[in-house]
Amino acid sequence: MSNIKKLKAVAYGEVLWDVFVNERKIGGAPLNVAMRMKTLGCESAMISCVGKDADGETIIDYVKSLGLETAAVFKSEEFATGLVNVTLNEQGSASYEIKYPSAWDKIVLNDSAKELAADADVLIYGSLVCRDEVSRSSLNELLKSNVYKVFDVNLRKPHYTYEIIEHLMNSADFIKFNDEELLEITSVINSPFSTLEENMQFIAEKTKIKAMCVTRGKDGALLMWEGQLYENNGYPIKVADTVGAGDSFLAALITSLLTGKEPQKAIDFACAVGALVAEAPGANPEISQAEIEALMKRVRA
Repeated sequence: MSNIKKLKAVAYGEVLWDVFVNERKIGGAPLNVAMRMKTLGCESAMISCVGKDADGETIIDYVKSLGLETAAVFKSEEFATGLVNVTLNEQGSASYEIKYPSAWDKIVLNDSAKELAADADVLIYGSLVCRDEVSRSSLNELLKSNVYKVFDVNLRKPHYTYEIIEHLMNSADFIKFNDEELLEITSVINSPFSTLEENMQFIAEKTKIKAMCVTRGKDGALLMWEGQLYENNGYPIKVADTVGAGDSFLAALITSLLTGKEPQKAIDFACAVGALVAEAPGANPEISQAEIEALMKRVRA
């Protein structure tokens, strides 16, 4: 897959191992986004931290083999590479037990990492990495960069506070929620509204942000772009697991929008990518342009 303009994307946050009952897979939401953006034709880099251990070396080798820049994936002497125990229910929806502290909780920037972010077209960050003051402080430093900032809301109890979520929203140019996250956050900040559309507008007015999306699982997603709302009602697939589907959706959506694709075509494409990831096991299955187009064509027919 390729795009007319080659975006430079930097993702900041957790890199880790998702530990399932019978296997382990490399993951972490920001890394999932960066890896998918790479397959979509972007120059992708990761800012994170792993342990000085075999798990960390394997992650760096794997990410490097995919063509991502890993110079700012630091190695911690004190903290181990992150692990997350993933439990899937009968519908394939995941719940997570996230080990703390992990190396990615202790990301300390150097000058090259700051320059990497400053030189990028887009910075992707989430809320989970802010559970520790060290990585939160480093992110706040990066948010001073004059770069397009994409906030991937990732509410994992008990690893967040609403004060921090509000700060991260106010720092962003684009916000991605799922439907439950949007309704939880807007309820806490006293929205009088009940629908997703009304609450997206509520967030837009409160944060002065004109771009956001809300995923709705099998029912697709909503996109607000330059004040207009766009909708995709989802693609019928058989879910293997939902791990990473939202991350690939976001990667496809941001890549499409920032390379000039029409908003409706962008959300249709992103929903197809997310659906194909949910149809396969793990967060980062290989999917082809032909598979994406076939799914979209099947629904249109």
